[in-house]
Amino acid sequence: MDERPRPPGRSRENRRARVIVGAAAAVLLAAAGASVVLTDAGPSGEGRLVGFGYRAPSGGGGEADPPPDPGDPADPGEPSDPGDPADPGDPPRGPRPEDFADIGQAPPREDAPEPGRDASTGSFTIDCGTNENGLFNSENVIVAPGVPNGAQHTHDYVGNQDVGRFTDDVAANNRILAGGDTTCADGDRSMHYWPVLRDLTAEGGDADLPGGGLDGNVGHILTPSSAAIEFLGHGQGPVTAMPEFLQIITGNAKAATQDGANANAQWTCTGFEDRAFPDRYPLCPEGSDVVRVFDFPNCWDGRNTESEDNRSHIVFAEEDGRCPDGFTAVPRLRQTLVYDVPDGESFAVDGFPEEGHAPITDHSDHINVMPRELMDEVVDCVNSGRDC
Repeated sequence: MDERPRPPGRSRENRRARVIVGAAAAVLLAAAGASVVLTDAGPSGEGRLVGFGYRAPSGGGGEADPPPDPGDPADPGEPSDPGDPADPGDPPRGPRPEDFADIGQAPPREDAPEPGRDASTGSFTIDCGTNENGLFNSENVIVAPGVPNGAQHTHDYVGNQDVGRFTDDVAANNRILAGGDTTCADGDRSMHYWPVLRDLTAEGGDADLPGGGLDGNVGHILTPSSAAIEFLGHGQGPVTAMPEFLQIITGNAKAATQDGANANAQWTCTGFEDRAFPDRYPLCPEGSDVVRVFDFPNCWDGRNTESEDNRSHIVFAEEDGRCPDGFTAVPRLRQTLVYDVPDGESFAVDGFPEEGHAPITDHSDHINVMPRELMDEVVDCVNSGRDC
């Protein structure tokens, strides 16, 4: 995701106040902390706003959408004004028919470079659930911490659950994460978040909320049937431990309007994982489910846990699989999400209004808050070639 550049001169420790995004933010601020009742095509129930996020009713399965999110990790530039969704002058919501294609038309997934003699070939999987708690918001603590509704779309969360009270101070936010509850095993308080996928045939519970219908994101939020969180090795050598609070993003939420810059979307189907679309939603055959795959960069500069452009401190390996000079390999994160979607051209990912829900805009975010002992286990497992 292409990030929104941070204002020059802003210290990484204290990101100064950003522009609050229009009337939608004002609505959110007014609503924060209030109880609301949402209805949609499914069962209704009472939920509550958590900070600038919405927690769905118990057992609601991701029924309602959240409020704000600061410029998505994929957004370079100030968040755009969502405008009036009913205004014909606004950008088309999408998705378009041409955004869908049969999975049989997808190109083969690219093979990784031939592993070197010292490649780290193991894998470590950690169970963080599928957001059964229904925790959502439209904040983005990496790209624009503390800015309400900056993403103008809704994020799913697994892992760290303390996601509703971030400020523009990075150190303060890290302290919040260090004390948060988590859905991950073994005390892993890491944060994983990605834009929700919606069933466009059913009404969502957030039709009148920022991040949801007010920003053109309509439909019922789908909860993944599975969400695999894996850490993989490096093709040319061993990996070293990720530092605590390392921020990583992949993909570009603005890729549709930026000619595919930094796009890294992978859309496929169960049973067809050897092929994937970068820019189409897959139409899967009966008995096959939609899959989103997020591969993250893993060449770290060895010093910084974040950077002004949200990317330069941790980058992808070069074509030969090696890290650039001055960078060292850390475990490579892969998130794999599986969804049971309605038939046909009837689902789409959340996004900025002007992006038309294009599949190429898919993206995801991660902040490492693993206990050091667990990270050491990950490194040992991956470097020794085991599957843990």
